[in-house]
Amino acid sequence: MTRPFRFGVVTPVLTDMASWRDRVRLIADLGYSTLMMPDVPGWQPSPAPTLAVAATLTDLRVGTWVYASPFREPWQTAWEAHSLTQLTEGRFELGIGTGRPGIEDQLASYGMPAPSGPQRLDQIRETVTRLRELDGPDTHTPVTMAVLGPRARALATELADTVTVVMAPGQTRQQAAAVAHELRAARDLELALHVSVVGDGVAAFMASAQETDPAALRESDSLAYLPDDPAAAIDLLQSRREEFGASYVVIGADFAQTMAPVVAALVGR
Repeated sequence: MTRPFRFGVVTPVLTDMASWRDRVRLIADLGYSTLMMPDVPGWQPSPAPTLAVAATLTDLRVGTWVYASPFREPWQTAWEAHSLTQLTEGRFELGIGTGRPGIEDQLASYGMPAPSGPQRLDQIRETVTRLRELDGPDTHTPVTMAVLGPRARALATELADTVTVVMAPGQTRQQAAAVAHELRAARDLELALHVSVVGDGVAAFMASAQETDPAALRESDSLAYLPDDPAAAIDLLQSRREEFGASYVVIGADFAQTMAPVVAALVGR
């Protein structure tokens, strides 16, 4: 099934609150569907209360991009997610993953244990299981998973509504597309593109990541890259949806106005 395009914006609070609120309203006015927060303790306010505030400013959907499973007990993440679904009247999407590279150092600085990869996936499973219990039969909080390895992919095909394929360093676009095909063959999942670089710009929430060098991503035809020319970006997104079904595009807030013509041309189509 070909899904219509929708677009999300990761919008951390990196300015004063008045400027951030203005940016949230602008993102809604430009036609984006979802506003999201990263999960980086100490860098910006906590995602849950920030998203609750954002949901009062516009009718945008809101979500985490993405909760890191080691930072919270599964019951706590599930409770926060279900609470946001209630408070936003069904406009919340739970994005969850195993955490950024280097998260072990941050966990150690907080006196927290660093779970193994399989343990982190077990945390995600328990989180979603508890969330479904809290939601009950009449509510469904959409779950987005960021996946890389085969165990994560298997878990996503079982539990997730939306999946974004994390490209490992050195991985080609064709390899990532093959993973996307595998996921969609297992179940009719929504596939998301996590675009961390537009033109020569890097999204603020990804600026410290080594795999976000614009020249390298452009050269490798990475799924994490889009040109800053709207016409070229439109063509590329349409070809990627045709190639492997990606229809949900997530960018950084700094690119919201640059990509606005793309949103106007493709959203809902």
